[in-house]
Amino acid sequence: MKIIIIGATGTIGKHVAKALQKDHEIITAGSRSGDLQVNISDPDSIKAMYEQAGPFDALICVAGDGHFGPLEKMTDADFRVSVNSKLMGQVNLVLIGQHYINPNGSFTLTSGSMGEDPVLLGASLSAVNGAIDGFICGAAIELKNGIRINAVGPDVVEESPVYFPFMPGHEPVSMHRVTLAYIKSVLGAQTGKAYKVFA
Repeated sequence: MKIIIIGATGTIGKHVAKALQKDHEIITAGSRSGDLQVNISDPDSIKAMYEQAGPFDALICVAGDGHFGPLEKMTDADFRVSVNSKLMGQVNLVLIGQHYINPNGSFTLTSGSMGEDPVLLGASLSAVNGAIDGFICGAAIELKNGIRINAVGPDVVEESPVYFPFMPGHEPVSMHRVTLAYIKSVLGAQTGKAYKVFA
């Protein structure tokens, strides 16, 4: 299986890539590193990536910027950081990618726990995570040729201690469990599912 992983060198992405590379052809993509470069906030860049990659069987995105800050100081521009990158970046990976992916392929996006378990300073990410989960539900019933789409929504992960102070009471989840959720999405048969990975 030919799998494109966007964000393959990141905290989560490197574990997902390692788990899949033994049995599959992995193409890594990122804004500054990887086999291919892509700016997911730019639809033209996304299209160029797909043109370079050629036909593929699965796409995993574990990338996307988001704004973290107090609501009372949040501006339209702040909020749109999350919308333009994490939300529309991933949506456009699907809107454009559906014309390049092989029949019976799959898309796996990344949302997160804050869509249903919000924390202080995370209003824009709560909104975007919820929107991603809604998008995969709606897209699942329209994608053609047996193409599946799911999302993985992890809580704070054990290898991201910098976020622990912002998520009091959250028990960090293991990278093993998070990785398994991505594998389930790619190698399983379900579609329209948001796999939540909480402790």
